[in-house]
Amino acid sequence: MANIKEVAARAQVSTTTISHVINETRFVSEATRERVFTAMRELNYAPSLVARSLKVKETNSIGMLVTTSSNPFFAEVVRGVERYCFEQGYNLMLGNTEGQAETALSYLKMMLRKRVDGLLIMCSEGQQEVFNQLDWLKSLPVVVMDWGLVSADVDLIADNSFHGGYLATRHLIELGHSAIGCITGPQNRAPANQRQAGFEKALLESGLTVNPQWIQEGDFDCASGFAAMERLLALPARPTALFVCNDMMAMGAISAAHQAGIVIPRDISIVGYDNVALAQYLSPPLTTINQPKEELGRLAVTRLLARINGEEVENHLITVDPDLVIRQSCAPLSAQS
Repeated sequence: MANIKEVAARAQVSTTTISHVINETRFVSEATRERVFTAMRELNYAPSLVARSLKVKETNSIGMLVTTSSNPFFAEVVRGVERYCFEQGYNLMLGNTEGQAETALSYLKMMLRKRVDGLLIMCSEGQQEVFNQLDWLKSLPVVVMDWGLVSADVDLIADNSFHGGYLATRHLIELGHSAIGCITGPQNRAPANQRQAGFEKALLESGLTVNPQWIQEGDFDCASGFAAMERLLALPARPTALFVCNDMMAMGAISAAHQAGIVIPRDISIVGYDNVALAQYLSPPLTTINQPKEELGRLAVTRLLARINGEEVENHLITVDPDLVIRQSCAPLSAQS
């Protein structure tokens, strides 16, 4: 591992300047600070302030990187994290990444300067870049929420998306539907792939066909759900039921159906995923797969505090099981016109 003199040489500054940057004991220009942190990262230098703050818990603060999104799922999880942090006497430092890897890394550097005791990551963008920093962050406990990599250095708290996709599709099959479509999330996202896999398993084990035309990819937002539903409605033969891989896309799909004169659930049944608070107030109220968001936040903070306190951790993957919430957006096939 590099020492402080090597970092100073790489950054073309004195060791005193390095100390001031690390300890924030004197003003240093942003350009110089950036050179110092770049050198630290390139040389895998672990500043002693991180190890020291972890050891004595001087800050009692936790950093959290989260995607800024119109999806209220994130806000509901953050609320659970904030509540449990408060109960445990910790402050939460929240960084909204705005969907940009560069912003995520900028927040990460700021949180290190503020000497957070641990880090929660709940954003798709920038995850790999953050993980690439782990040699630099090896004294800092990290827990990833929702999806990501699992390793000896990182814990993952996630819902069982495969089971959730299976539950949603089984519900539609039990209502008598056999022509069932799916609006998936982005194919580069693990939860989207797992939910689709659960959907396909439920169909195949019931002897039903997976129709590729009835599988449309979305981007986990309302607009992509709207567009995907438009594509499905334009087909010469369309499904009688639809599993949509998150509630925001389901909202967009319902809007597109309404504008096309399609009545839910009379003409098509829809199941969403996440059970965001808004789902119960849609017209009709949305049948959906519930992710226990409060539990997700509590488990993430609990595991992070265990890491901070130096407790032995064996299982680095903790899975939270979803469940089905039945409302009025689905109907038996026999009731459809």
